[in-house]
Amino acid sequence: MEVTYDDLVWFHPKKVSAMKRISFAPLAIGMVILTVGAAEARDQLHIVGSSTVYPFSTTVAEEFGKSGKFKTPIVESTGTGGGLKLFCAGIGEDSPDIANASRKIKDSEIETCKANGVTAITEVGIGYDGIVLANSKQHRRYELTVKDIWLALAKEVPVNGKLTANPYRTWQDINPALPADKIEVLGPPPTSGTRDAFVELVMDKGCKGLPEIDAIADAKAKAGACATIREDGAYIDAGENDNLIVQKLEANPTAIGIFGYSFLEQNEDKLQGSVMDGVEPTFDNIVGGKYEVSRTLYFYVKNQHEGQVPGIREFVTEFTSDKAAGEEGYLADKGMIPFPADMLKQVRKSATSLTPMM
Repeated sequence: MEVTYDDLVWFHPKKVSAMKRISFAPLAIGMVILTVGAAEARDQLHIVGSSTVYPFSTTVAEEFGKSGKFKTPIVESTGTGGGLKLFCAGIGEDSPDIANASRKIKDSEIETCKANGVTAITEVGIGYDGIVLANSKQHRRYELTVKDIWLALAKEVPVNGKLTANPYRTWQDINPALPADKIEVLGPPPTSGTRDAFVELVMDKGCKGLPEIDAIADAKAKAGACATIREDGAYIDAGENDNLIVQKLEANPTAIGIFGYSFLEQNEDKLQGSVMDGVEPTFDNIVGGKYEVSRTLYFYVKNQHEGQVPGIREFVTEFTSDKAAGEEGYLADKGMIPFPADMLKQVRKSATSLTPMM
């Protein structure tokens, strides 16, 4: 009997330098027993990744477990970047099966996956989410523009025609129409997909058209000038726990928090979303495309674990079903903005067939 390299790769997350096809005739029976034992070593899905997608994924996991056919998956909130790092580290029972993400996987992350033997990944879009800036209802609602936010949070801003260390301490320093509240923004860390999306949708837009930025000839330096967030205490890295941000906003009404729309909806009795360029962050405004700071949410499936860990395809089916992700689905009740019906149908077809993106 012959056991191939592909049969063995489940046991070897790291690159195997031995021959890609090895004969084990004398040990055939033993190897078959070992293969079966390893495949059954984990009978529960392991999911990591985005704190924004976490409540949606947890809800689907609970519904999935109620069927009684499979164990309830383990879901961890590690942040998008941290989750994809774990996901791309290799294959095998010690590596996760699915990574939640509040942004698309980066080319560099795909290359890391490939280098570690993760060569078949299915990308699944699950719906939309808005990135909101919110504060306690104990204080006035902020009405901001992307330029206001960039001037408040950029590491260097134009002063007298030159880029210099950000001197602004209050919102009124930036815009006389804003309150004289201290600039104090609690947001996600660099490993967060929400942070990546915030930089792309707010910081990059907020610096456009400024002569001092346009004058930077080097494209990389220009991008860095737009995206780099100040580190003098005005922006506070609040970690991956969005619920902790909510608690801190209750304690400090003038502070502003950055997180996904779903957390605002879940805490609308305590918090209010800031108006962004004249548009409130509401469900209808995000669906209608009026609220500009919105993005697609995803999860990524490690196809090579199909058949090794039970329930992968069935979990994907549950997540993309009308019952879960549809316009009247239970995820909409949790604050996720659903795809239009035709789009969800296309997503479901690709997802449930585990069509690889690579």
